[in-house]
Amino acid sequence: MPFDFRRFDIYRKVPKDLTQPTYTGAIISVCCCLFILFLFLSELTGFIATEIVNELYVDDPDKDSGGKIEVNLNISLPNLHCELVGLDIQDEMGRHEVGHIDNSMKIPLNNGDGCRFEGHFSINKVPGNFHVSTHSATAQPQNPDMTHIIHKLSFGDKLQVHNVHGAFNALEGADKLSSNPLASHDYILKIVPTVYEDLGGKQRYSYQYTVANKEYVAYSHTGRIIPAIWFRYDLSPITVKYTERRQPLYRFITSICAIIGGTFTVAGILDSCIFTASEAWKKIQLGKMQ
Repeated sequence: MPFDFRRFDIYRKVPKDLTQPTYTGAIISVCCCLFILFLFLSELTGFIATEIVNELYVDDPDKDSGGKIEVNLNISLPNLHCELVGLDIQDEMGRHEVGHIDNSMKIPLNNGDGCRFEGHFSINKVPGNFHVSTHSATAQPQNPDMTHIIHKLSFGDKLQVHNVHGAFNALEGADKLSSNPLASHDYILKIVPTVYEDLGGKQRYSYQYTVANKEYVAYSHTGRIIPAIWFRYDLSPITVKYTERRQPLYRFITSICAIIGGTFTVAGILDSCIFTASEAWKKIQLGKMQ
């Protein structure tokens, strides 16, 4: 007896005389196709788009930086002459630099009555501070006005990623123009190392930070202390890592199969229930007529 390979066909066709097309079935079929199309497009959008996964770990991610962090500072002092404005840097490694001028620029404001300071400099990865003050001026003014607006304070590389919303420039727009002109300002920063890895495996190193602020007029036994704008920083041992990923192809195919199969299964059950109820109602109506 010859072997019939067709016995292995698990997708056997239902004879046409056992199927009955209905208007209800047609409506359900059209709705199914539209629903499948909607879910397919949603899954396709999710597959094409990338997702950002974040994790925390204890480490220094940028070991090739030489123990340095790049800083970008942009601040306006509308009531202090540029010849009085300077940047000082101190840290626990013994660095004490007064009047840092490398990669910095002073732009006069208000017809020379004010100044906008823009600086790009590096700090060591140890606790310390940098401050804007008149300490480097040849002659100290009697009443320096330290009211200011901070346009930018950022650390490390600039991350232009839409899906990552962090405190990379937390002090942007800080407005202290209404403060006491003779007050000092302390910005206490906790810097958090941040790594961003794109789909190609390329990593960029930046830093987020949290900030607390206080302002005060300081005095010593010799009288009032010259005010300054202090940025006191410390580094967090925790690193935040953002990894850009795309949904695997096998997961996308699995989702599509589940959508198509599940939709048709549910639609078949629904159509069967409606058809059975309709036939039962017809029999009841015929019984009443008899």
